[in-house]
Amino acid sequence: MIRINNIDKRYGKITALEGVSFDVQSGKIIAIAGPNGSGKSTLVKIILGLVKNDNGDIYLNNYKLNSHHHYRKQIGYLPQIGRYPENLTVSEVISMIKDIGEDEETFEADLIEEFELENHLKKEVRTLSGGTKQKLGIILAFMFKKDLLILDEPSSGLDPISSGKLKNLIKNRNSSGSTVLLISHIMSEVEELADEIIYFLNGKICFREKIRNLIEETGGKNLEQSIALFLNSRAKKT
Repeated sequence: MIRINNIDKRYGKITALEGVSFDVQSGKIIAIAGPNGSGKSTLVKIILGLVKNDNGDIYLNNYKLNSHHHYRKQIGYLPQIGRYPENLTVSEVISMIKDIGEDEETFEADLIEEFELENHLKKEVRTLSGGTKQKLGIILAFMFKKDLLILDEPSSGLDPISSGKLKNLIKNRNSSGSTVLLISHIMSEVEELADEIIYFLNGKICFREKIRNLIEETGGKNLEQSIALFLNSRAKKT
């Protein structure tokens, strides 16, 4: 599905990514985690074609990224902070994205009902609360069925009920064949949803492990504690 091979990226003297390589099989939910500044956002921007890497290659279903724009049609993206035209209404933003999708099957009506946006459709984006903007972002990311979903802090700003609905939506789309890259700092969310975790530190992959194996090997009560135990053990060895 995704093959990332020896990716490097620098911003001046700052190394954002160095020698990053991993692959993701189709149908998996893979979490990407790590502290702020560890390279997660840069990697996502490179996959989306928003930033060009200095070295290395990324392939999505055998399309080499940045070689042709067609690969982007296979990706659904939910940003951490959605930026949409402030003067457009919710309905107009949804229609705009729907038109870009051309003849693809859409599911916006079901999503609007599920996330209770019916009463917000005529409101301009500038008037929406953070949580409602996030619901709009969910609809835009999930209104088409994509091979790959990139979800950056997807539950940000959501109330518990909406967060639960989103988790069910992610599981359902994954069950129907979508591969998911989940970027999140909420380890309980990662533990509930993801098959594996790839943990970044200082622009490099610190470790990659199946979540269940990591918890069993460290003896932690949960994923968050297990990561802390692993990192502390690693620090003592260096």
